[in-house]
Amino acid sequence: MDLLYELVTDYTLRTVALGAALLGMVGGSLGSYAVLRGRSLIGDAVAHAALPGIAGAFLLTGSMNPLVLMLGAATTGLAAALLVETTAHTTRVPYDSALALMLSAFFGLGLVLMTYLQRHAGASQAGLDAFLFGQAAALVTRDVYVMAALGGIALVMMLLLWKELKLLSFNPDFGHSLGLPMQLLNGLLTTLIVVAIVIGLQTVGVVLMSAVLIAPTVAARQWTNRLGRMVALAAGIGAATGVAGAVVSASMRNLPTGPTIVLCMGAVVAMSMLLAPERGLLWRMGGPRTAAPSSSNSSFSTSSPADS
Repeated sequence: MDLLYELVTDYTLRTVALGAALLGMVGGSLGSYAVLRGRSLIGDAVAHAALPGIAGAFLLTGSMNPLVLMLGAATTGLAAALLVETTAHTTRVPYDSALALMLSAFFGLGLVLMTYLQRHAGASQAGLDAFLFGQAAALVTRDVYVMAALGGIALVMMLLLWKELKLLSFNPDFGHSLGLPMQLLNGLLTTLIVVAIVIGLQTVGVVLMSAVLIAPTVAARQWTNRLGRMVALAAGIGAATGVAGAVVSASMRNLPTGPTIVLCMGAVVAMSMLLAPERGLLWRMGGPRTAAPSSSNSSFSTSSPADS
């Protein structure tokens, strides 16, 4: 009860919990598409590639305005994502190798810029070093407003393009046959994922951001075969574990918020993999063995009117 009271009345805890909930909701929703398309690590590459954008934005403007830093992060993050796609489609470099190449190159550039700023412009005093591992306790109301605005736009775009993004995830060839601009949709989805990543960098940092995209989706996937339900469940898990991580971090001294949020997400993933009906390990060990799960339980059903 004391923690619940503090969650309502304490400004810092309330702000951090709201920011973490927004991040978990947006990350879980949009991360679903990255996981379903087998591109989970795109979040890791984009998050690391955002670091030189943050440092570059501060170097050019001298401003710590969150919107300015997010625009810088989005610029280099989107550039890295597009370079990965271009490299994988126009050369013989495999997709995972292109990811690793861009991740290391952009992150290396970011570290060089951060080192320069720390020596010449006081980046550590300005707080830029917090973007490496996150500093959720530094969130203020203005940051939450920016996260809500950008995340809300991304979610609205996802809902408006629900059918098109479903085709992109499950049957892009059919989408091509319908005359849909699948390449454009792929670029738009990548942009939305970049938005989900950049709004969370101050909370969990570039190192842990990919977990916010992947963990809620992996947990939600254990409980359902329907895309709509999975996206909604991933958003709920992301928001709930974000708040839980903020509360747990506030209840213990010197416990970093970002890593605590990721640990809460990991705990939900482990619970889901153990307890989920038909897929959970405990269900398979001690559940009914009279019939194997049907194919509809092992793959997505994409024809339901509820998901259309």
